[in-house]
Amino acid sequence: MTAPGTRTGAPAQDSDDLDLEEALALVRQPRDDNAGQTPAPEPDTNGEGNRVTPWHQARETAARAARTRPRRAPVSVPLGDALGLVLAAPLDALTDLPSFDTSAMDGWAVAGPGPWLVRDEAVLAGHGLPEPLTDGEAARIATGARIPADTTAVLRGEHGHTDTQGRLHATRDLAHGQDIRPRGQECRRGDQLLPIGTLVTPAVLGLAAAAGYDTVTAVPRPRAEVLVLGDELLTEGLPHDGLIRDALGPLLPPWLHALGAEVVAVRRIGDDAEALLRAVTSSDADLIVTTGGTAAGPRDHVHPTLERIGAELLVDGVTVRPGHPMLLARTKDDQHLVGLPGNPLAAVSGLLTLAEPLLRTLAAHPAPERYALPLTEAVQGHPHDTRLVPVVLRGDCAVPLHYNGPAMLRGVAAADALAVVPSGGAPQGAQTELLDLPWASAGIGVCFT
Repeated sequence: MTAPGTRTGAPAQDSDDLDLEEALALVRQPRDDNAGQTPAPEPDTNGEGNRVTPWHQARETAARAARTRPRRAPVSVPLGDALGLVLAAPLDALTDLPSFDTSAMDGWAVAGPGPWLVRDEAVLAGHGLPEPLTDGEAARIATGARIPADTTAVLRGEHGHTDTQGRLHATRDLAHGQDIRPRGQECRRGDQLLPIGTLVTPAVLGLAAAAGYDTVTAVPRPRAEVLVLGDELLTEGLPHDGLIRDALGPLLPPWLHALGAEVVAVRRIGDDAEALLRAVTSSDADLIVTTGGTAAGPRDHVHPTLERIGAELLVDGVTVRPGHPMLLARTKDDQHLVGLPGNPLAAVSGLLTLAEPLLRTLAAHPAPERYALPLTEAVQGHPHDTRLVPVVLRGDCAVPLHYNGPAMLRGVAAADALAVVPSGGAPQGAQTELLDLPWASAGIGVCFT
């Protein structure tokens, strides 16, 4: 199956001569779509005469918007907190790896040709420099232990035996230096292990620790604040008397965290224009995310609030269903606001359309590779707009899920990805672009069409 998702590798160029901004620009560049068809350009209107932004263009606008804002300074982060960040300085070895000759196996360190007389004292990992060996002598040795001086090779435990006189014999030929990891085999002190722009994965954390690091220098997480709007929302219990449970308050913070953000606050504003104004103007987050209130109804206060503070609307509606009333605004030189529709799946659509590209750029994460898989069944399209439809991945196919209405979360809760269905729809077997969900892994199985 074509491997979906974001690359975690670093840029191929040597970054010795690049500054931070140049190096990070390399990993932020979108990659070519080699996996499927590029959807046709979408119209500039939504069929109702209102000018809106085509879906792909809206994502590009969100990614570009973050590039124009002042960048926060790199931070020193303990290894335990660095997973998912991006290196803002090269990772150079602070020591040789390994830092001394070590045994690659449990067995015997031997000197000269055999058989060998085994001395009583074993050589263990974590101990000081052992006594040198003399020709014809052997010592029991553990994996990772320092090699005694004058050792010829390490004889694996399963490749030797001792006779009744206590002499060690090899059961197969032994090459000079066998199963010895020489000092500096992996790197020498000062070698560049990883360049600027590398995504910090578990393996990167392990390498950094092995190379002597307690902290790494990284691009800081963008800070996000969530403002939950609507008087009709309950925080507990069953819906009643026209009130409904708030689904986005629990959904958005962990999703934003999965996109690389630090969620600094979740505030419940209700349908209060003045409270919304105070919340927006007092926030120092890099990204403010609002839920609901993006249309033009009497209780939709997002647009009027943005007008009052003189915000610059970068995206005001997108040709996508669900979620077309979403918006993106620049509220300050160093701050943006993403307005999500109130319906849950529509909000997810806005999150992936506008918040994900913006946060990815702020965090200097690599751009995901666009990829496509065939659909196992036809998906009806909107006459004018792109549709985002939850799918599960099975083998080399995408299986559409039927709970895909704007107020539904049942489909996306079971999904691996969202299929990007162009206007007019997609027939069975059509190669269709997919957006991976942050927690999704590739499906396993056989595709039946």
